[in-house]
Amino acid sequence: MTTCLRSVIVAGMDTNNAASKLEALGNPTRLSLYRLLVKAGHAGLSVGACQQRLEIAQSTLSFHLKALTQSGLVTQERQSRTLICRANFDLMNALVGFLVDECCADERCQAQTPDAA
Repeated sequence: MTTCLRSVIVAGMDTNNAASKLEALGNPTRLSLYRLLVKAGHAGLSVGACQQRLEIAQSTLSFHLKALTQSGLVTQERQSRTLICRANFDLMNALVGFLVDECCADERCQAQTPDAA
C-alpha cells in the first residue's frame, strides 16, 4: 500500500465545468436538496416529497431545482402528473473524482510500513 491515492480518470470535467457545478451546490438550500436526492438513491423523490421533507415553499423549491437541473446535477422525469427528481450520480462521481484526481500528486509516494510495537 502507498501513501498516495491512485489517480482516477475524469472524462469531460475541467476547472470551468467543475466550478459551475460547485457554484450550483454553493447555496445551503440547494446543497440540502441535493443531499436529500442523493440519499433517496436512484428512485429519486417527487417534488412534493422534497418540499415536504425540506419544509420550504413551492416557489423556493422550484427556484433551487431549476439551478440544480440546469447544472446537470439533478434530472427530472414526469410520471403521469408527478415530477420525479433524481441526483445525477454519474456527474456527481465525475465531480468528486475531479476534486481528488491529483490528490497528493506533488508528494513522493512512499511504501507505508507498520510501526514496530
